[in-house]
Amino acid sequence: MAGEKLGKYEIRGILGKGAMGTVYDALDPVIDRRVAIKTATRPDPNDAEAMEEFTRFKREAQAAGRLAHPNIVGIFDYGETDSLAYIVMEFVDGRTLKAVLDANERLPPREIVRVMEGLLGGLAYSHERGVVHRDIKPANIMLTRDGTVKIADFGIARIESSSMTQAGTIMGTPAYMSPEQFMGQTVDLRTDIYSAGVVLYQMLTGERPFDGSMTAIMHKVLNTDPPRPSDLSVTAPHAFDAVVARAMARRPDARFPTAAAFAAALRQAMEGGDEPAPAAASAAGDVAEATLVMSGGAGIALGNAPVPPPAAAPAPPPVADPKPNKGGRALLLGGIAAVVVAAAAGGYFLLGTSTRAPAPKPVPASAPATAPAPQPSRVPAPAPGATPPSASVPQPAVPQPAVPQPAAPQPAPATAPTPAPAAVPAPASAPAPAPAPAAAPPLDTAALTRRIAAALGPVPCAMLDGSVASDGGVRVAGLLGEAQRSALRQALARAGASQATLGIDTFSGPYCPVLDAVHPAVPAFGTAPALGLSLAGASGRLLKDAHVVPQLRLPDYPSYLLVDYIANDGSLAHLQPSADAKMFDITSPDGTVQHVPVDAASAAAKVLPAGATVTIGDPAFCNCSASTIGWTVAPPYGTDMILAIASSAPLFTAPRPATDTLAAYLAALGPAIQAAEARGVHVSVRAILVRTAAQ
Repeated sequence: MAGEKLGKYEIRGILGKGAMGTVYDALDPVIDRRVAIKTATRPDPNDAEAMEEFTRFKREAQAAGRLAHPNIVGIFDYGETDSLAYIVMEFVDGRTLKAVLDANERLPPREIVRVMEGLLGGLAYSHERGVVHRDIKPANIMLTRDGTVKIADFGIARIESSSMTQAGTIMGTPAYMSPEQFMGQTVDLRTDIYSAGVVLYQMLTGERPFDGSMTAIMHKVLNTDPPRPSDLSVTAPHAFDAVVARAMARRPDARFPTAAAFAAALRQAMEGGDEPAPAAASAAGDVAEATLVMSGGAGIALGNAPVPPPAAAPAPPPVADPKPNKGGRALLLGGIAAVVVAAAAGGYFLLGTSTRAPAPKPVPASAPATAPAPQPSRVPAPAPGATPPSASVPQPAVPQPAVPQPAAPQPAPATAPTPAPAAVPAPASAPAPAPAPAAAPPLDTAALTRRIAAALGPVPCAMLDGSVASDGGVRVAGLLGEAQRSALRQALARAGASQATLGIDTFSGPYCPVLDAVHPAVPAFGTAPALGLSLAGASGRLLKDAHVVPQLRLPDYPSYLLVDYIANDGSLAHLQPSADAKMFDITSPDGTVQHVPVDAASAAAKVLPAGATVTIGDPAFCNCSASTIGWTVAPPYGTDMILAIASSAPLFTAPRPATDTLAAYLAALGPAIQAAEARGVHVSVRAILVRTAAQ
């Protein structure tokens, strides 16, 4: 079909073929843009199943067409001819995540986090606009050549305002479907959270958590928990286990409430993780990868095996495939191996009490014998040749009748008047002459700091920092949306810091998307902020016509600087100094001061010295008219925000336009920060609230 036209589009070649139609490489000659055109052949109107497929094709255009986000494949046009319908979409120069995994390419943990942040960023945007994808899987996740993540194929998406899908219909890809999808229940955004958790599991381990036939997968999803990723792969950081478990919780209300919360938890887990070497991955099976559509009351055929629809009662046990394949045999052998391992482990712990344990160490008389603290469920395997530790608790000796032992003299009984020599510790059963109270163990402030950091990471709409004192006192400061007060208190309580001292500045303006966009660069709790931000000479409210003079302390690396003023009505101003009015005052760490009138090239294009103090817009250093001095307070009055970003390399290739909107800026800023950090660029962010009033 090369050289032909479809509508106004020139067909150049074929990118791929599917069951419904073909995807073409094409050109929009009007604006000289390369596009991909996905086609679907018009079915016979009497073929109900084919007509439903055709309807879903149009739904893809409706669902994705309302979404414009860097992490979602863009939809440009939809059209129909007498023989087919077509969707004109963004051409993605790259490959799918499935192709990466099928090639046995294992991504390092930081790259996994970067891919997941792109996926979850696109899902968060989609969910905010009422679109649930319902078929998140590696085949629908595109990776461009520059590493950008893009979500594709909204063919079975559910739109909140649409009645085109209903309860009782099962739609999705078995290995990535949520429990509520298997049960034919109405789904919401949390079904995408579950599927994204499965994708994360597969990237960490090289394996899907559940595999096999349709009924086998359904039974496992509804009744079992998969092994922890770190149990299957040495490359998977232990900290990711809890994140995966919550994302894949069987009950929707036990999962992350939003994609943004999922991403925040993943970032927090990464901060304590390692970056192990890549390892080989296993291939995936066909049945679990195929997108499935089942309407309630009617069975479907997968391969040669008819599969009954799910019932409201508990799912039946797995049904063996009529044609067992390698995947089924592997599952069977894996199940047998798991039983053997479990039995062996049980025998080890049952027999542990009868195994000869090493001689107990002497216990000081002043230390009362206590039961050991409960150990974590993860028990390290004993080293080869080592004697397993005894499960019994050492008990005080019970006096026994004296028995002559000529070969080994016995110690004097506890009532003997002669005390034991000072160099020999007293037996555990001997009472101490004057037991001193046991000293309380020192507080592990580092562990408490890590717990608080992990708990605060998932709190949305927040930029929090703080510290733990040596006496256990906890201080939390920063910015927080009004609606997140309860989430903050619950997070601190979970971390064991319910009595923390809070120095939180709360707000109720349009700033949650701002904080969520820069969250990847926000330092964790307990980490000193690399970038300082304040208002020079300001205290309390700024009144009408007062000067807005941001002052910044730059990080310990040469930096490019972005400073933005976001008003309470959602308007945005880039505080980039200009030659006629705005000044750039740089104080180097050695105390040298430069008053620099910046030319047309913005301050964002100028690299600044490490550790410098920068003041922007100070009227004291401007020989200009009063009407053009710096930035001044003007309506609308209320609570505004200043956002500062310092990076070791520019985030954008060109300065942002002066007429930038907040939505467009944030849509570009979030991916720019993610891409910069993926390249190893240092990025530091800071934000403060500015309260203004007319008088």
